Amino acid sequence: MSLQTYVSKQVLVLTSDGRTLIGQLLSCDQLTNLVLAQTVERIIRPADDPEESREIEHGLYLIRGDNVAVVGLVDKELDGTIKWSEVRGNVIGGVKHS
Repeated sequence: MSLQTYVSKQVLVLTSDGRTLIGQLLSCDQLTNLVLAQTVERIIRPADDPEESREIEHGLYLIRGDNVAVVGLVDKELDGTIKWSEVRGNVIGGVKHS
């Protein structure tokens, strides 16, 4: 499936090092290099961590294709109802290449 159908839409990207990035997909190529606008990184903390989960704004963001693990569309309506600072979860591990 081509990512061209996702251009100009809000997407969530999981990277091979376990980061979660949300932004508007501006461009992509055959190597899965991505350009996101209005990018936010979500850092979800484990339940036993006293620090709150948080979002960090990055703005315009380029992700190299070899760092992309998963790309999916964001349901904006559902996403807007979630208080991300209160969300807790297990850390997503990185991807191992052999």
